[in-house]
Amino acid sequence: MTNNKKLNLLKVLICILLISVIIVFAIYYFSHNKNDVKKKSYYLSSNIFDVNTYDENFKVSGTLKRGSKVIKESNKALVDKDNKEYIKIKYDDKSYIILSDNLVDNEKKIATEDKVFVRTATSIYSDYGSSEIIGLAKKGDELSVLEYNKVLQNGVVDRYKVSYGDITGYVYGKYLVFDKDSSLAFYEQEKYHDLHATRGDNLGAGNAGNLDYYPVDKPKFKDNKMPDVVYALYLNGGKDVISRVDEYIEFAKGTKINSFVVDIKDNEAPAYSSDVMREYSPTNYAKAANSKEDYKNAIQKIKDAGFYVIGRITAFKDKYYATDHPDNAIMDTRTGGPYLHADTYWPSPFKRGVWMFNVELAKESVKDMGFNEIQFDYVRFPDRVLEYERKGLMDFRNDYGEEKAQAIQRFLMYATDELHKLNVYVSADVFGESAHEYVTAYGQYWSSISNVVDVISAMPYPDHFSKYEYGFKEPVWTKPYDILNFWAKTYVVKRQAEIPTPAIARTWVQTYDVPNYKQPGGYKYGAEQVNAQIQALFDNGLNGGYMTWNSSSNLEKYKSQIDAYNKEYK
Repeated sequence: MTNNKKLNLLKVLICILLISVIIVFAIYYFSHNKNDVKKKSYYLSSNIFDVNTYDENFKVSGTLKRGSKVIKESNKALVDKDNKEYIKIKYDDKSYIILSDNLVDNEKKIATEDKVFVRTATSIYSDYGSSEIIGLAKKGDELSVLEYNKVLQNGVVDRYKVSYGDITGYVYGKYLVFDKDSSLAFYEQEKYHDLHATRGDNLGAGNAGNLDYYPVDKPKFKDNKMPDVVYALYLNGGKDVISRVDEYIEFAKGTKINSFVVDIKDNEAPAYSSDVMREYSPTNYAKAANSKEDYKNAIQKIKDAGFYVIGRITAFKDKYYATDHPDNAIMDTRTGGPYLHADTYWPSPFKRGVWMFNVELAKESVKDMGFNEIQFDYVRFPDRVLEYERKGLMDFRNDYGEEKAQAIQRFLMYATDELHKLNVYVSADVFGESAHEYVTAYGQYWSSISNVVDVISAMPYPDHFSKYEYGFKEPVWTKPYDILNFWAKTYVVKRQAEIPTPAIARTWVQTYDVPNYKQPGGYKYGAEQVNAQIQALFDNGLNGGYMTWNSSSNLEKYKSQIDAYNKEYK
């Protein structure tokens, strides 16, 4: 074969090889690209919670939540008579048609709104992961959206970064809507809002109609199961109690008791040397009854024995914090210092620094001690001070022009937002009076609190009622079943029905003796009296359980009442 023929043959072979490579590459490219259409992640995008789906005639057929992860079935767009482009997608193994503009390939492009409106007054935070509050946006306010962190399964943005006046901060999306009219509306207005609004403001703590009654998600954490009915012993945080925790556990094991309430911080009685106390309230830290290690060992023993453990924190009665932060305390206008009431100082529930201290302490206790639930006591303003208020002797340091009842509800919303992220429940203690049809002078209103927290724990101790309350002919504390039966049936059951998402009603019961100043010679409370209270609660459907209030946590007293703690209530 001549050289020319060889050269020509080589050229032909090279051409065939090149054509083959091109064909193989084309087949690979187009098949790979086709698979990419189906394998690539796409998300439904919108400036509202839902994305419309359409039928073959481009008529709306349903909705899907924005943020849903979908598969694009084809790159070919469908076009209607108005030249709108649509695309076919697959979600949950079903095919849908959506507008092409509602499909994105980046999670940061899912939410497209540039402004939002406040439906429920919301705290403005300093950063996504911070609990520091730098402002308050009120119902109906407009916020400019700068960015957001993520979209949840229900299409709601978790948190937005917003600008509001001269503030740039972060807000929860669940309290926001997309238009002014919706933000000013009330949830099922005639059924809920109007009912509460008719009750007015007789005691200066606010109108119930200015509180929020939108439904609130009440979680059930898979890794933190709350007993269906809680039977709890109370333990104060004193060293003499914490050091004897084994004895309390041993006693409880022989009864129906399945839970303990243990103090984290009581007024002038911090239970352990907390790092948060050291940072926010050095006096509380210095006065702690137990070392962190001893306290943690005690809580661990309770948990290891199989008990559900509730940590109790007194929020707005805290002499030590008020001493450390007089600017956050209710002020005596005559002296310029903290106002002394009931022999203590009161941090103001209006001050966000007080909120943050208590919630950061709660978070630390959950992380370090393993509490299943945090219970806030003294979630209120001081009582019996109306005369001093009217005389202008008290300055509550009301930074945002709020009503007292609004501050209490908003604190509990803040606390649940922060603590639910740790998979723990939140409960609040309230006076029995809060179940009446008015906002109490100290800012507690049953319905507004129950609608927010997971558990509401009233304190209707028979000896806390007036001697002949509700027309009783005999001292009410001598009739523990009758007084609690009347209170529960007449007030609590009705308040629970007046909100869309009532909390579990788990009630404190009196387990201490009626003191001499109430009745000469006192009045003994044994198993019979404890049992009577609990039975009255359960007879009225308040069957979330009970907690034993005896401030000294006297074990011998508990032992003397063992018959009540051995009973299964229904």
